[in-house]
Amino acid sequence: MTIVKVRMRAQEISVMPGLRLALSMTALAVLSACSSLAPPPELPKQLMPEASRWHAPQGPALAAEAGAVVWQRLNDSVLLQLQAQAESANPSLQQVLARVQQARALSQQAGSAQLPQLNANGLAQRSRPAQPSGSPTQTLSSVSLDSSWEIDLFARVRQQASAAQARLQASELDAQAARLSLAAEVAQAYLNLRSCERLAQIAQADAAATAQLARFAAERLRVGFESAANEALLQAAAANAANLALAQQAECELAVKGLVALTAMEEGALRQALQPGAAQLPAIAGLGLAVASVPAEALARRPDLAASQQQVLAAWAERGAAEAARYPQLQLSGSISLANLRIAGGSDEGRGWSFGPSLSLPLFDGGARKAQAQGALARYDEALAGHRQSVLQAVREVEEGLVRLDAARAREALAERAAAGYRQSLQATERRWRAGLASAAELEDARRLSLGADSALVQLQREGLSAWVALCRASGAGWDGQAASPALKKSSGDAA
Repeated sequence: MTIVKVRMRAQEISVMPGLRLALSMTALAVLSACSSLAPPPELPKQLMPEASRWHAPQGPALAAEAGAVVWQRLNDSVLLQLQAQAESANPSLQQVLARVQQARALSQQAGSAQLPQLNANGLAQRSRPAQPSGSPTQTLSSVSLDSSWEIDLFARVRQQASAAQARLQASELDAQAARLSLAAEVAQAYLNLRSCERLAQIAQADAAATAQLARFAAERLRVGFESAANEALLQAAAANAANLALAQQAECELAVKGLVALTAMEEGALRQALQPGAAQLPAIAGLGLAVASVPAEALARRPDLAASQQQVLAAWAERGAAEAARYPQLQLSGSISLANLRIAGGSDEGRGWSFGPSLSLPLFDGGARKAQAQGALARYDEALAGHRQSVLQAVREVEEGLVRLDAARAREALAERAAAGYRQSLQATERRWRAGLASAAELEDARRLSLGADSALVQLQREGLSAWVALCRASGAGWDGQAASPALKKSSGDAA
């Protein structure tokens, strides 16, 4: 594909008066092109959902708390310690921060294109020509200073810089989103471990109690107060309870391994840090488990949506830069040079300079620039549709979090009553069995019901806390639009 350009310098224009008409036409083209470049639009209002679309049950407002404040409401110092460790050492977050540095470098590179470029060149060369024979040695030395500056007629360079800056802001917001996501992920893993420890504690207590009943049944069988079938049933129940306790302990070991991967801590140090509060689920202080009634108030706090918005603005700026590339480009350039030539003991010096504008006027490129502009516009449409999808997904996440949280709160009281009732039934059945008034099958049924109710209560408590953590993440709580992670602040300071 051929690209035809016309370049003219000021020195040539003075001796070519026939080009004045062409220059006038070029000026008209410049003005008409300027009028075709519209300023970046505001994002459509329909991107943010209306309050009428917020259908999930709601409660007190969840405040826009920054940093670790929102996690402090879980009232667990071990969790805060693990979150801080993960933020400082998690490899995934470090990768995101490295991408911020890359985006910052690209933004600085794009911004420098708006400034005049100045280069210094030096040359020192010694030579002897092969022909004619006996030619003297020549020494050439020169120093030059070259400068160039593009007059940004159609804001091509400015829009490229604007796009790079928007990409930088998007990467910084992505880092904040990754930080919030990591904190929530550590919280979920921590809740999973604590609930697993509690379930293991329940399973071990049940295994110990069942083993004691099996021993008592063996004694009764020996004196003839228990049938062989009932004794075998209780022995089988004791073995099954021990099996379940071992399985639950293995699940807890896997949960510890997951926290090791998230926090990048040495496993021994992590286990030591986890000792306080073992088998205890956190208790939320100042329970406020819903978001404000207007969805936009919650979604405006999500850093990933703010990053998506910056990506839309960057795509629009890149569209403008691609459109501006279809029009003439004007560049000022200048050069100052000094040279010295030595031949056979003699020397000669020279000074030179040049200055003038250079106009590049695209005449024919087979539609390449137009296609690039259309492609940039399509990428903007794609970014806009992606932002809309992100908003819809955010609404879904908050709605689902509210439903799960409301259901967990409503079910917990019932689960507590059920666990207490089955526990009382087990105690009464055991007393009856010891007195010979109940069978071993009745005792085993009561034990299973009580164990299931206790386990279900712990799981439901974990689900409620997990739903609260997910809601904090979905609504952007823990990020106030201004706070930056210590690692991100350090990264910015190093770059400066």
